[in-house]
Amino acid sequence: MKSSELQKEDFNPYYAPYLAALGDVKLVETLKKQLENFPSFISSIPEYKLNYSYGEGKWTIAQVLVHILDTERVFQYRALRFARSDKTPLPGFDQDMFVSDSNAENWSREEVIDNYRIIRKSTIALFEKFSEKDLKKVGVASDSPMSVAALGFICCGHQKHHRNILRERYLKD
Repeated sequence: MKSSELQKEDFNPYYAPYLAALGDVKLVETLKKQLENFPSFISSIPEYKLNYSYGEGKWTIAQVLVHILDTERVFQYRALRFARSDKTPLPGFDQDMFVSDSNAENWSREEVIDNYRIIRKSTIALFEKFSEKDLKKVGVASDSPMSVAALGFICCGHQKHHRNILRERYLKD
C-alpha cells in the first residue's frame, strides 16, 4: 500500500506532518529502507552526545531515541488490535511519562540500535502479513479513528520527524 491511498479519515490531523514528511511511499518498502539506514544514523551519533539536550526541559538524544522505540511498540500493538477487528477504544499514552521513566540515560548506543532492529523487524513481520483488507480496518486510539495502514506509515513518519529534529537541533556541529 502507498501512503497516497490513505484517506483523511484514517488518522487524526495531528499526524499529518509525519505522513507529509514521507512523501508518497510504499509501506513495507519504507519500513525496510529505514531498517537499513536508521541504525547507521544512530551509529553516527557520538556516544558522549547521547545525554545531550539542546535546551532546558528538552529531551536528551537518548530520550528521543528511546521515545522512537516506545512509540513504535505502542503503534504496533494498536495495529494488531485493529487488524484483528478489536473494536475496544484504546487509550492514549503519555509520552512525557514514558520518557521520564525510560532510563534512557542508561542505554548505550549499541543497545538502542539492537532494540531498534528487533522492534522494526517485528513491525515489518506484522505489516507484511496484513492483507489489504486488514490495512483498511479502523479502530479508535486516543479518542480518534486510526487505520492499520496509517499506524504503519506514522511509525515511519514519526521516526523521520525525530531524526530531522536530532539533525537540526542536536547535531548541528
